[in-house]
Amino acid sequence: MLHALSLIGGMTWEILWALILGFALSALVQAVVSKREMRRLLPDSSPRTVVVAAGLGAASSSCSYAAVALARSLFKRGADFTAAMVFEFAATNLVFELGIVMALLLGWQFVVGEFVGGPVMIVLLVLAFRVFLRPALVARARDEAERGRLGSMEGHAEMDMSADAEGSWWQRLRTPAGFTSTADYFVMDWAAVARDIAVGLIIAGALAAWVPHSFWQGLFLDHHPLLAKFWGPVIAPAVAILSFVCSVGNVPLAAVLWNGGISFGGVLTFVFGDLIILPILNIYRKYYGWRMAGFLLATFYVTMVAAGLVVQFLFEAVGIERHARNAKVLEASVAWNYTTYLNIVFLLLAAVLVWRYFRRGGGWSMLKMMNEPMEHHHHDHHHHEHAHEH
Repeated sequence: MLHALSLIGGMTWEILWALILGFALSALVQAVVSKREMRRLLPDSSPRTVVVAAGLGAASSSCSYAAVALARSLFKRGADFTAAMVFEFAATNLVFELGIVMALLLGWQFVVGEFVGGPVMIVLLVLAFRVFLRPALVARARDEAERGRLGSMEGHAEMDMSADAEGSWWQRLRTPAGFTSTADYFVMDWAAVARDIAVGLIIAGALAAWVPHSFWQGLFLDHHPLLAKFWGPVIAPAVAILSFVCSVGNVPLAAVLWNGGISFGGVLTFVFGDLIILPILNIYRKYYGWRMAGFLLATFYVTMVAAGLVVQFLFEAVGIERHARNAKVLEASVAWNYTTYLNIVFLLLAAVLVWRYFRRGGGWSMLKMMNEPMEHHHHDHHHHEHAHEH
């Protein structure tokens, strides 16, 4: 138990500054992109719209539950279904904080793999939707979406806390409203994702401490190098489905699997798998009905595996695949090194943003609304919040 706790503490300390930096960057972008603008920008599934959807997703919150809820909200209000799904995928797999934490725990090759594999998967997903997604199924999903069954993080997904001042995005960010809006997104995103990150670290620490390497090596066919390259991406989403961990929280778990013997492509497919974990599959069922939930599971699974295999063999051909199985699954130890200095600096930044949030932003009342749908709050929640600041 002490060994597991020490590993949990060590990994938490290692990635703390990176998480704060990632969420702060994400909050800055969300502060200047309104949700009204998003809906307008996703009218169809043309290549241009798909690129815009991926860009908006990458600039969004990394909470898988919030991304899934926001995708339904965009779809209900007229956005194209394919574009909404691309947005959802990018919002959990192409975000700042994920890349920074992967770089720290796994190494730069995995970050490049993630940001090459993500667009590959988006292209494959769009092609799969073009071929297999029938208009009748989309119409049925829209009817189900209109029923408004509750999922998770409904309120958080619909709140528009962007700064609505005039001027360029840089000018808007520098206003008091821009500062408050950034603080609002920072605190709300942390509140949305903290549970998943904590669960991910706890499961990773426990597995690293208690499950012998031989188990993972057997599961991932480590003793059959060629077969393991194909098997890793195929089995990884199944492991993700059963692990229940989503968003950035599955990176520590990916580090444990990498040290245990899963293939390079398998790690990427495991990280992509956060959009088909069991609780999220249940939300798809509530949002879009059984048939669409099954369709999303099948298309996401197959395109994740394909993207993992493409990156695996592409990186091998170019010669940048990572081989050293030394992901940072560390015992807790605090020394005066760059990690400690960065943690102190970014904890101070987090304290300033949290102070601003409770002083001028949404406060406790907004945190309580995270799981409530916003339908009964017709006016934009933040207009009166910022009125006194203009």
